[in-house]
Amino acid sequence: MKKMVGFGDFMLRLNPEGYLRFIQADRFQVNYTGAEANVCVSLAMMGIETDFVTRLPDNAIAEAGVAQLRKFGVGVGHIAYGGERMGVFYAEKGASQRPSKIVYDRKYTSIATCSYDDFDWDAIFDGASNFHITGITPALSSTAPQVCAEACRKAKEMGLTVSCDLNYRKNLWSEAEAKACMTRLMPYIDVLVANEEDAEKVLGIKARDTDVTSGRLNRESYVDVADQICRIYGTQTVAVTLRRSISASDNEWSAMLYTGGRAYFSRKYMIHLVDRVGGGDSFSAGLLYGLMNGYTPQETVEYAAAASCLKQTIELDFNLSTHEEVEKLVAGDGSGRVQR
Repeated sequence: MKKMVGFGDFMLRLNPEGYLRFIQADRFQVNYTGAEANVCVSLAMMGIETDFVTRLPDNAIAEAGVAQLRKFGVGVGHIAYGGERMGVFYAEKGASQRPSKIVYDRKYTSIATCSYDDFDWDAIFDGASNFHITGITPALSSTAPQVCAEACRKAKEMGLTVSCDLNYRKNLWSEAEAKACMTRLMPYIDVLVANEEDAEKVLGIKARDTDVTSGRLNRESYVDVADQICRIYGTQTVAVTLRRSISASDNEWSAMLYTGGRAYFSRKYMIHLVDRVGGGDSFSAGLLYGLMNGYTPQETVEYAAAASCLKQTIELDFNLSTHEEVEKLVAGDGSGRVQR
């Protein structure tokens, strides 16, 4: 029986209704989210047992968020309580040539002030097969990197497969800080997920002839990037999401999976975006689903790309697509016709 444990921040997302700008808004929509929590929800929707671990304040706002996780079947029995606040991010949805904007309020939160002793990792990892983190969690405070490193070390000691989405966030730390921390974590990582920029900004490995701002992607250069990561850090599997941003409303989306010295590319999807936040997390979930269920590398990258394609057509952060819906898209049914 496969079981995935995710560890990271859980926070409030507040956004104006529809496409209103911050300066226009007189109210905000409330949502609960977090990169690792998004992965847990997505996998739970696909039928995988998941457990989300974080640290939250003991108050009604946090409990409302935990109730959302329970609603979608995510285990919450190992959440630690302490500290005084949840983090918040404000999201202004972009459209056409106007980009989306994110404003963070994440300092001095419960997860940022946690310590390794807040979590009983032996109990948390008991019966689990996989452990997932992202590069967001160690960026939250000066103590968070050590907590993440110790959790990864314990997971490896107990025989779990450790996955990580680099998820570089320039609003949380500098490239130098990210590189210093994440290169220390890399020896523990079996499965690494990155986007077009992460490998360069976090690991210093640049894809040749690529400019994400102009939308120029050299797919083959990412094979070299993935090969370097595997050779330098001993990583078994590297997955790269390939987003060509035509505008804030329309993106071309595909992915590459590199394993066993060979690269596998998914088909390309042209997505008219509803909400792109969480797209990378849903890709990680789809990737892990394929790997946990013994899919071939080609089947795995196709499943992951399709899952993340569907998520970006769903409002808010969770991918609420089922396994059957993902498989239908993988099989080529992307017409969007009404299901009657």
